[in-house]
Amino acid sequence: MLNGRTELHIFDRGSVTGDRYCEEVLLPHVRLFRGDIGPDFIFMDDNARPHRTLAVEELLESEDITRMDLPAYSPDLNPIEHVWDALGRYIAARLHHPENTQQLKQMLIEEWALLPQEMLHQLVLSMRRRCEATIAVREGHTPY
Repeated sequence: MLNGRTELHIFDRGSVTGDRYCEEVLLPHVRLFRGDIGPDFIFMDDNARPHRTLAVEELLESEDITRMDLPAYSPDLNPIEHVWDALGRYIAARLHHPENTQQLKQMLIEEWALLPQEMLHQLVLSMRRRCEATIAVREGHTPY
């Protein structure tokens, strides 16, 4: 486990495209994590459209980054959904709620920095159990 986290990246201007995702997330952050962890590194993102572009596929392949295949619409398998939930609860519990997007951005950055590292670590460690449970449920399921 890496005992730390990246800064929260907020796409605050324009649309998120595959190229922006590569330039602002994959190259500066994911590539470094892959280098630190080594060949056992498996990258997880959600199935958002910008994450599935040819530019992203080519970058991941060129950097020898293995991506975890997730079923579409599988928020329970993606730990980041639990992190977003926690951030939302922490912001809702504040005495003053954001009045505009700039205040919301600042609150998200502040709450991100305060998230307990142990919570993030436990979410990562829970992935094996989550995947095994999903496989067990799907083994008895025959899609139509």
